[in-house]
Amino acid sequence: MGKPTGFVEWQRIVPTRRAVEERLRDWREVDAGTDRAELHRQAGRCMDCGVPFCQSGCPLGNPIPDFNDLVYGDRWHDAYRRLAATNNFPELTGRLCPAPCEAACVLAINSAAVTIEAVEKAIVERAFSEGWIVAAPPRTRTGKSIGIVGSGPAGLAAAAQLNRAGHRAVVYEAAQRAGVLLRYGIPDFKLEKHVIDRRLALLEAEGIELRCGVRVGRDPTWQQLRAEHDAVVVAIGAMKPRDLVVPGRVLDGVVLAMDYLVDQNEALARGVRAGFDGAGSPQPGLFDVRGKRVVILGGGDTGSDCLGTALRQGAREVSQIELMPQPPEVRAATNPWPSWPLVFRTSSSQQEGGAREFSFRTTRLEGEGGSLTALVGERLDRPGEEVRIPADVLILALGFTGGDTAELVAQLGVAVDPRGNLIAARGRTSVAGVYAAGDAHLGASLIVWAIAEGRAVAAAIDTDLSV
Repeated sequence: MGKPTGFVEWQRIVPTRRAVEERLRDWREVDAGTDRAELHRQAGRCMDCGVPFCQSGCPLGNPIPDFNDLVYGDRWHDAYRRLAATNNFPELTGRLCPAPCEAACVLAINSAAVTIEAVEKAIVERAFSEGWIVAAPPRTRTGKSIGIVGSGPAGLAAAAQLNRAGHRAVVYEAAQRAGVLLRYGIPDFKLEKHVIDRRLALLEAEGIELRCGVRVGRDPTWQQLRAEHDAVVVAIGAMKPRDLVVPGRVLDGVVLAMDYLVDQNEALARGVRAGFDGAGSPQPGLFDVRGKRVVILGGGDTGSDCLGTALRQGAREVSQIELMPQPPEVRAATNPWPSWPLVFRTSSSQQEGGAREFSFRTTRLEGEGGSLTALVGERLDRPGEEVRIPADVLILALGFTGGDTAELVAQLGVAVDPRGNLIAARGRTSVAGVYAAGDAHLGASLIVWAIAEGRAVAAAIDTDLSV
């Protein structure tokens, strides 16, 4: 453990965020970090709780008390080695994970949890800066080949583990660059893309082959891919968006959240290649909302990402609307520790501006000349009262309904559930030699679950190929 009385002496201190007025002028990451002395204290708050519920709360089973104790003892290199033993990409989870481990921290029963995510990020960033993270290709090769379709966290984690076991791992990606949602769907103010590129360079140096711009299902077909490899991992995500089915949906000005975010990320990438340094705004994309009234339907992370993006683009007004009621400030009696707390949260983007509304159902969209002018609906806590909200742009961040598995099912006959998610037991699908990992199997979920799934599938494949 850290300091036996640390959790009594020191309060929870979260990483500093850059001032709102500063960060709205650029696209750089919001968090400014935590100084090393404070991290030492935060790690020292980890208590000898007997049963580390934080580890059961983490899908990866990260040895959280161990690396906290090592950080408190100023043994950072050892802390990195312990963390890397269970997590392939702590630089990603340290930025993007909602930290179910912290929700399950024993301190969270009646106090503030240990800042596990911040410590995790600090460990891996120090490891990179100190040169502790270097390419480590396997010493021997098995001669077995595995094709991994999808370069998100599940696919890359599977590839990393399979390569480490000595197998040949080939990652196929339909986009022109690897990373999928990480690169194209997550704004730079949450994840700057050099973080992805740094890791991809290491994976390639270790022997993983990345084939981008390859549309599996067409060229090659799924049958051809299966014939070429000893096993295939399907890690294609679950990106089919949930749409809004109301009159007026076809009006100009209505855009899906991922189309909006991808457009901005691509515009930013073009700017970076042209010398844009991240400050101000790059060349506007197709869906730039500068000077417009924007409404975002959906109160989750994707909607929040759209909010932060719209604010940086210079929207005139932004509102984020959610169908569900506003959550309580503290856990309800029906939502006990260590389950995920269903409480009111404010993201970094919501901290930056814009209005938030809850319990609102959209019933129709209005427009003039084919373009959106307003959405109309009712407040569910005041039924029967019609409300009209002026809007030039409506961004639909209503979640996802599953993966695009039609070609896979048609060509290989892999079994899926009613939502199109691949049915798998310990990663093994209904077709021999075909495995599923991440959102393609779970439906839209967390990055930490994707990495855990990728690791588990790699272990299953290694076992099966060793028989």
